Parts: sequence; structure tokens; C-alpha cells
Amino acid sequence: MDNIVRNKNKFFKNNVTKKKKNKETKTKKITEFWKKSSNPVKASLVLMGIGHLKYKCFYKAIIYFMVEALMITYMISRGIDDVIGFFTLGVVKADAWARIEGDDSIIMLLMGIFSFIVITLFVVIYIQCIKDAYRLQLDYENGKKCKTFKKFIADFFDTKFHVTALSLPVIGVCIFNVLPIVFMILIAFTNYGGTIVPPELIDWVGVKNFQKLLVLSKFGPTFAKILKWNLLWAVLSTTLNYFAGLGLALLLNKKCVKGKAFWRAFPVLAYAIPGFITLLAFKFLFSYGGPINQIIVAQGGKAIGFLDLDAKISSRIIGLFVNCWISVPSIMLLATGHLSNMDKTLFEAAKIDGAGRFARFWKLTMPFMLFSTMPVLLGQFIGNFNNFGIFYFLRGGLYNKGYFLASDTDLLINWLYNLSIDNNYYCIGAAISLVIFIITSAISLFIYVKSPSYREEDTFQ
Repeated sequence: MDNIVRNKNKFFKNNVTKKKKNKETKTKKITEFWKKSSNPVKASLVLMGIGHLKYKCFYKAIIYFMVEALMITYMISRGIDDVIGFFTLGVVKADAWARIEGDDSIIMLLMGIFSFIVITLFVVIYIQCIKDAYRLQLDYENGKKCKTFKKFIADFFDTKFHVTALSLPVIGVCIFNVLPIVFMILIAFTNYGGTIVPPELIDWVGVKNFQKLLVLSKFGPTFAKILKWNLLWAVLSTTLNYFAGLGLALLLNKKCVKGKAFWRAFPVLAYAIPGFITLLAFKFLFSYGGPINQIIVAQGGKAIGFLDLDAKISSRIIGLFVNCWISVPSIMLLATGHLSNMDKTLFEAAKIDGAGRFARFWKLTMPFMLFSTMPVLLGQFIGNFNNFGIFYFLRGGLYNKGYFLASDTDLLINWLYNLSIDNNYYCIGAAISLVIFIITSAISLFIYVKSPSYREEDTFQ
């Protein structure tokens, strides 16, 4: 215990010391820049491109000047209003009778996020401009000339080709990926949903939506029940799928098995069929009028509601095995490839030393497979945690007593869908999605850091 406390204190002390040194280094660089930089370079802090103009780098001066001019134009025309609108989310409510158009809070939130992305990109270019102007000054003092415009363009197809290739994708990612993700996160801190939708004005509510999930009688109990089942489902389904796929791969890897290609074809065919078709087929199979109940009735029994409203246990078990049917083939194919790369001499040596089959599996096969497949296993865990389709197609549309707009087999992702899409609780749905992200990322990161793939990277190299 003393060692843990000592190591913890040492870690925090080293961290504080490192941060202090970094801060001192940055301060020293800024002071050095201010003392040694020329007046034109300092003038670039106000008007981008002046430093480049002084040192006869005209094409860069024009580019930086145009960037600043465009930024000023954008900020004056709507940028400032978008930033203000991000914080206020509108002040004028629309009124059709009075012909008042009003503010659209959702559009103002989106455009506010967009304005911050634009400002961030401009700050990056601005810092690059100052650094480049200072570098030009140093080169000029050392007798070096600025590159010609032809050479400047040629560099973007040679040494700086990565910048040319990635600039448009990065801008696209910022607009089409980053913006929607940030929008979804921010919605979790508003009161958007229910009766509060445009033309009603939306307000910031801080962490009240998360408090509702934990303490409000309408959401709290349902959230706790679904979260416990969601965690249990993710662990059980991932474990079952992984070991079933690995066991099938080990079985088909044995020399005594004949016609391996034929036996592998069955799981691959199951994997090739779209998942929702498989789920609908199993739903029919276990329905009141399905083949299983027909056989039971033909034998003199009574039809069983395997997926009925009160069939909690049977529905969950069916979900686990149907998910296994869908997921095992991919694990089997992955495991087959990795098992073929194992060193067979290790097994022969272990067999000579008297190790049994289970010992060889646990001490040799499992460490190698966990090392090779841990990232995939974590991906399977996250996929199972957020497996929307499995219970949506098997049992969607059912609401159980004791659950608010959910059933006893729904996962958090299903509840999120029910709340936001079917019932307009957008802010609560966004809060749940943020909780899902935090849980899955924290668990995945913790397991990966503790796994052989991270800690024993050189063991299997």
C-alpha cells in the first residue's frame, strides 16, 4: 500500500514538474521572439502578410492577407452574431399571427459550432503565419532567399503532399463529423425536446438532464435497470461469441476433421446473410404461429410466448444465442487466420513436458489469441453494447410495466431511440448517448491498457 501511495505521489510530482518546465519553455520562446523579431514580423500580429511582404515573399503575403480579409468579412457579416447566438440560443420567439419570424435555436446552435470551427482554423493559420514570418526573418539574416512561387507550389506535390492530400478531408471531417458530434453532445445540456421545440426557444440547462437520468422518478429507475442489463448483455454476448468462435476455429483446425472447407461454409453463409433478415427469421421462428410452437402444439402442448411481453428470461436468452449465431462466423474466420500463425513447436514442447490439452490451451493458445485479437474483441464489446438491431427486430415496440418507454430487453441505444425518435425527448436521448460514449470508452481503454496487446507487445513479436 505504501508503494502505491509513493508511486502515486511521485507520478503527480513528476507531472507537475513537467508542466512547469513546459510553461517556462513556452514563456522563454515568446520572450525571445518578441526581443529578436523585426518590426514587420511584429506588424504581422495585426495585419497578416506584412512580414512576408518585407522579406519579398509576395505570394504568401497575398494568401495570408486574403485569409485575414475573408475572416474579417465573415465575422462582420455573421460570425459575431453566430457566436453570440451560440450562448443565447435566441431571444425573439416566432409568432406566425404577428408575422414575427423569430430565432431558430437549433440553427443558431449549429451555426455557433460552425463559427467556432472557423475561428479555430483561422487561429491555426494565424499562428502559422507568425511562425513563418519569423522564420523568413532568420533566413534573410542568414543570407537565404524566399522560395519562388513555383517552388512553393511544387513542395505541395512533393515534400508537403500530405498537406495537399489531407486538407480537404480534414475540412470535410470538421464539417460533417466533428460538427454533428459536438452538436449531439451540446444538445445534452439543453432542454430541447418534448414541447420545447422550434418555434419555442431552447435554453441551456447545464447537467440537469443527467440529474434526471439518475434521480427523476420517470427516468431514474428505468436508466438504472437498463444500464445493468446493458453491461451484463455486453459482457455475456462478447464472451459467448468469442469463445464459441475460437472453439469452432480450434475444432476445424484439427487434423482429424475431414472436409474442413465444407464445414466452414455453413457459418460463412450465416455471416453472409444480412443481420436484420436473420433477426426477422428468428422472430418468426419463435412467434406464436412459428415452426417451434407448431411442433409444440402438434405434440399436445400449449403455445409458448418466447418473445411475449412477460417473457423476460426467454427473450434475453434467445437474444444472446441469435447474436451468437450472427457474430460467431466472423470470430471463427479471424481466429482461424491467427491460429495458423502460431508456432507449433511450443505445443510439441509443452506436450513433451506433460502439459494437458487444457493447460496448453490456457497457457499458450489464449495468451497468443488475446494478444492478437484484443482490439477486435474490444470492438465486439462496443458493438454488442450498442447493438440496436438485435432486440429492435426481435421484440421492438413493447413497453413493460416499471419501465418508462422501454422493455426489459431494451439496451440503452434502444431506449435512446424510443425517447428521441418516437417521443421527442431529444435532450435526454443526447444525455444517454454521452453516457454510452463515456462508459464504452472508459471500459475499453481500461481493458486495453491492462491487456497483453499493450503491456506485452514484444512477447509475441
